[in-house]
Amino acid sequence: LSYGSRMENGRLYGTELSGRPVSGRVSRNLIFSLFKMTSILDFITANKHKTFRPKKRFPQGTMRYQLHKRAEATLNSGLDLKAAVRLPPNENFDDWLAVHTVDFFNRINLMYGTITDVCTKTTCPTMSGGSKYEYLWQDGDQYKKPTRIPAPDYVYLLMDWIEVRINDETLFPTCMDLPFPKDFRAMCKKILTRLFRVFVHTYIHHFDRIVDLGAEPHANTLYKHFYYFVTEHSMVSSKELEALKEMTERLTCEVAATPRKPR
Repeated sequence: LSYGSRMENGRLYGTELSGRPVSGRVSRNLIFSLFKMTSILDFITANKHKTFRPKKRFPQGTMRYQLHKRAEATLNSGLDLKAAVRLPPNENFDDWLAVHTVDFFNRINLMYGTITDVCTKTTCPTMSGGSKYEYLWQDGDQYKKPTRIPAPDYVYLLMDWIEVRINDETLFPTCMDLPFPKDFRAMCKKILTRLFRVFVHTYIHHFDRIVDLGAEPHANTLYKHFYYFVTEHSMVSSKELEALKEMTERLTCEVAATPRKPR
C-alpha cells in the first residue's frame, strides 16, 4: 500500500500523500484483500525523495505501522490481478470502489512523482499522449471551460481536485450510517478516467525515464492492476482506453477488453 491505515469500528482510516486522513467504509475482508494486492512498493521505497507529494511516515509501535509492515510483507506474493479486482462475495460494491479509488490515487500519484524532473512546462507544454491525444483541463471553478495547460499543471490540478473529493465526508463518508451519495459511482468514474490519462502521458512521453529508474516492471504491474479493475467494473470507457490499446494488449497478452456493462 502507498498509505498507512487502521481499522476502527468497521471503518478503514488511511493517510494519503499530503498527510491528511482519507477513508472508506470497508469490512476486514476488504482490508485484507487490499493488503495482498501487488504494488510498486519496492520501487517507491527506493525512490522516496522523488514522490510527487510527501508520504506519511508510520511511527513504530502504532497500528498503522504494523499494518504497513504486514502489507509490505505480502504485497510481493504471487497474485492473479484479474481475480484480485473482482468484488468479493457479500461485499458492498461502493465500499470496494471507494477503497480502490483512493489506493489508485495514492499509487499513481507516487508513480508520477518519479518523473517530475523530466515532465516540465518546457518539455510538456500540453497534457498529451503523443500527437493523437490531448487532454484539456476543466474544473468548473478556476477553469470553467476546457483549457490547454502544461502536463505538470494538469497533473497537479488533477491530484488536488481528487484529494479534495476523497477527503470530503459527504462524498467519501466514513460513518457506516451515512450512505454514499447518489452520484458516487459517476464521480469515481471521472476520477479514474482522469487518472488513466496520467498513465497515457507517462507511458508515451516518459517511459524511457521509467526504464532508467528500473521501475518498468512495477509501473506495468500497477497499470495492469488499474486496467483490470476499471474494465471489470466499467469505470473507464473503451474510447478512453484506446490511447494505450496496443501496449495493454502486449502487457496482458490478450485483446484489450471491452468494459463490462455498468452495474
